[in-house]
Amino acid sequence: MNSQSKNDLALARQKGLVLRDLGDELLIYDRESDQAHCLNRSAAAVWHHCDGGTTPAQIAILLQKELGAPVDEDFVFLALNQFSRDRLLESSVVSGRLSQLSRREVVRRLGLGVAIALPLVASITAPSPAQAATCRSPGSVCSTSSQCCSNICACPSAPCPPTVMRCV
Repeated sequence: MNSQSKNDLALARQKGLVLRDLGDELLIYDRESDQAHCLNRSAAAVWHHCDGGTTPAQIAILLQKELGAPVDEDFVFLALNQFSRDRLLESSVVSGRLSQLSRREVVRRLGLGVAIALPLVASITAPSPAQAATCRSPGSVCSTSSQCCSNICACPSAPCPPTVMRCV
């Protein structure tokens, strides 16, 4: 285990995030980027220890007790790398190890079988409210073009009362 510097201390971002504990997983919605991140049990365990004062080596020791499986700094750095990539930390953890680690390499080093899952963050981009809104199909009554899937709200003849306007 390497000596730690202040650059290795990870602080989980709280501002602009909505957190939901889902049993063994943690769902994090980032209001700023409209992205949702689902952390598996291992990643969630690392996340909960990102307090800005606990080193990756200390987190690894805590995780060994919590998860009941061998965990080392590389395991923690793999999670921190994913958190940094997804902007879930207040500042990126600076370590040459982050860019060099791959999931396959960590599995090989730790000799993990089915004892514990590697930290995984699955992310998706959520649609904006405008994108998520349902639109009206052609032929439906409309009063503005934004209500129509085609973005065209028209009237067969002018002047046109709003009750006659239809999505094209």
